[in-house]
Amino acid sequence: MNYCKWRRTALALSLTFVWAGAAQATSLAHPDHYEFDATLHAPLKPVSGGWPVTLYFDYPAAGNVTAAAWILEAVSPNGRVVRQWHGIKMLPRQHGVVSVEWNGRDQKNLALPAGYYSLRLRATPTIQVSSDVRLPLATRIAEAFSAFGDEAHIQSIDVMVGAVAPAKITPRVALPVGVEQDALARNASATGKTAAGRATARSIAAPASLPYTIYYGNLHSQTNHSDGGTALASCNGSESPQAGDFGPTEAYTMMRTLAGSDFLLASEHNHMYDGSTGTNTSANPATANALFASGISAAASFNAANADFLALYGTEWGVINNGGHLNLINPDGLTSWESNASGQLIGAVSTPKNDYAALYAVMKQRGWVGQFNHPSTSQFAIGTTGMGYNADGAEVMVLTEIINSSAFSVNTTETETSRSSYTGAWNLLLERGYKVAPATNQDNHCANWGLSFTNRTGVLLPTGTVLNQANFVDALRARRTFAAEDKTGQLVLTANGHVMGETFSNSGALTLSAVYASTSGQTVQRVQFFEGVPGRNGTVTQLAEGSGDYTFTPAIGPHFYYVLVTQANGLRLWSAPEWVTQTAGAPDTTPPVVSASETGTGGAITLSTTATDDVGVTNVEFYIDDVLRGSDGTSPYAIVFDSKTIANGAHTLTAKAFDAAGNTATSSAVAFNVSNIAPVANFTFVVSGATATFIDASSDSDGTVVSRAWNFGDGSTSTAVNPSHSYAAAGTYTVTLTVTDNSGLTHVRTQAIDVGASVVQTYSNTTDVVIPDLTTVYSTINVAGRTGAAPGNTLVSVNILHTYIGDLKVDLVAPDNSVYVLHNRSGGPTDNIFRTYLVNLSAEQLNGTWTLRVRDNDRADVGRIDSWSITF
Repeated sequence: MNYCKWRRTALALSLTFVWAGAAQATSLAHPDHYEFDATLHAPLKPVSGGWPVTLYFDYPAAGNVTAAAWILEAVSPNGRVVRQWHGIKMLPRQHGVVSVEWNGRDQKNLALPAGYYSLRLRATPTIQVSSDVRLPLATRIAEAFSAFGDEAHIQSIDVMVGAVAPAKITPRVALPVGVEQDALARNASATGKTAAGRATARSIAAPASLPYTIYYGNLHSQTNHSDGGTALASCNGSESPQAGDFGPTEAYTMMRTLAGSDFLLASEHNHMYDGSTGTNTSANPATANALFASGISAAASFNAANADFLALYGTEWGVINNGGHLNLINPDGLTSWESNASGQLIGAVSTPKNDYAALYAVMKQRGWVGQFNHPSTSQFAIGTTGMGYNADGAEVMVLTEIINSSAFSVNTTETETSRSSYTGAWNLLLERGYKVAPATNQDNHCANWGLSFTNRTGVLLPTGTVLNQANFVDALRARRTFAAEDKTGQLVLTANGHVMGETFSNSGALTLSAVYASTSGQTVQRVQFFEGVPGRNGTVTQLAEGSGDYTFTPAIGPHFYYVLVTQANGLRLWSAPEWVTQTAGAPDTTPPVVSASETGTGGAITLSTTATDDVGVTNVEFYIDDVLRGSDGTSPYAIVFDSKTIANGAHTLTAKAFDAAGNTATSSAVAFNVSNIAPVANFTFVVSGATATFIDASSDSDGTVVSRAWNFGDGSTSTAVNPSHSYAAAGTYTVTLTVTDNSGLTHVRTQAIDVGASVVQTYSNTTDVVIPDLTTVYSTINVAGRTGAAPGNTLVSVNILHTYIGDLKVDLVAPDNSVYVLHNRSGGPTDNIFRTYLVNLSAEQLNGTWTLRVRDNDRADVGRIDSWSITF
């Protein structure tokens, strides 16, 4: 066996997660999230005369002899290495941290010219055994990179040495932001910081061509629908599928209320809906599809109750090894490549494993859009080419992550310093020909959604457009995003007035402008414009820096451009690119021909156009009363607009069409009227003992009531027309009915009711269930014929015969898959669990299948579920 193969075999066999034989282990194939990771952190400016540099290494599968070999270099502006450090860090606890102090001088301790220097980290996993000490450190590091080069990570960050003048850029008045972000800005204003929309002393107005509202959030997170949602106290890595403590609703709530953001995507691993990280051959496809459907329902319910927030539910498709993760942002079915023992697909949509061309075709056919997650240049292969170009993929893949905070961070103060950069992969995707805008996310697996760092993805929607999934996805298709390490920053790139994300033709001079604003008073230190050529498969290079505007004449042919802004505090923002085809000769000056029309008088109305042009229409903007309300870049050019956002009465509609040469034309004004009259909520009720039956008596004079939301005053709810509800205790309750009509208008009616005593019943399962080592088992109880919600003081009695109960995790799983932890590996060597737990189940409906889930997490001790019961 050659040296490299021996080392790879030794590393694989040293892992704490030995999941295959030695022959398989030599490939170093890992389960998801068991791959090696390395990150780098350093401040932009010196601290006490130097730069404290921190290197983070994570390898969840690392064993006692597993290590990280690393090389850190300081690189001058002209690309010369001026200082180097190297070492090997043992990873006995799967994590390692190395601190390096740089004084801003070269290897000979000589002063360096002022400028921006790159700190570049290269790291790879390796093993270190006692006999290795005979070899020089440099030799061991070289051997590590030789043996494990395919696992190596490269990270870099720029620092400022000496006095460098700030870039010349005038901050703009901030664009409007979403409701939740605006609340943060107002709070910042109250504490002395600059509020959203307020000018600093030197601010000027944003261009009139930017009538957008910015929404901030994250598009990558996990809950207990896959391997996330673990409480912070016990979270140190990827959770077993469906074993986490919190689900999508808790994630959306935290992102909205604690993180103060406007949207969150719960992106659950598509191959874990069978309850395993591998393939569960006994899985029931109906169970997997029901769990996916419950996530879609949870997002819809949260959106219905919180109009100022967008809850998204999707999946993270693929595996790391020989593949790559990507998010499906708006799927309507569960994708899968796994089948059970009966040959049934464990999902709803078949997508072959690691076949990205096939996946892109499915996405295009079903109208899905996607995001490349923590991309590596060897991933997402088309044929044998990593990140190979695919026409379907270029259409449906709209985003890529360029920097993320640690996926397993438990930080809740937004100060996480372990952050991974993927700008090199982004640049390669752009050079391949993909039109992907930047995103930055937190990939939260622990229950700290949005709280680990201040990074956010900013998405631009036309001001006045409703924040819903359809409009949000339209903005993503238009590539109108930016990635910000500072959630109070704003960055929009324009090119001759075209907004970032656009594709257009140009002749003559081109002016790139970085439109920057801060709602917290930050200033800019550095502005860098970058350029590349789509389809060239070359290298993205810096075009210019030093000013917020740059005018030049591009070479004939296709190009893309984006801008990177670094604030004085070191936090960075990246714009979406502009895709420009430079042409020769006299430009086309013929404007499009456009006319407008409107359909509807209330609620969701349709704004339409007919637009033609000799070189092709690229976009149509819709204006109501001279205010931009939305746009569409695809024929037949129409949008759905929420008329409730404008006043009742007369209005005018105009449409502005753009062609590929940048010519524009505006239609004649079309008059239309809006009349939105709210429904009237009303109901009667009949009480019998502890049960109340409610009869809806609501009306709507100009439409129909389309939905009802009942709140029974005890924490229970319903959306039925005429629901019945049984109360757990006698008393007076305030019942609220909220009705919504076909125009989206609402009305609320509240009444008090008196109910008598309730009937309490006990349900039990006395069938023995054996608990083998390292296995999860289940015992179920079916409840039927009851109405309403469970009480807040439900008794759950558990009788488990098992030696060493510290091995066990015991959960109560509600019919909607909510998880209530009863016992979590406490008690150490104590035998048996004979205990009654008091559980607050007021958020759960009584009827359905209740499950006692028991997980044995260690070897040597076994037992059984003897019996259990639930009383309500």
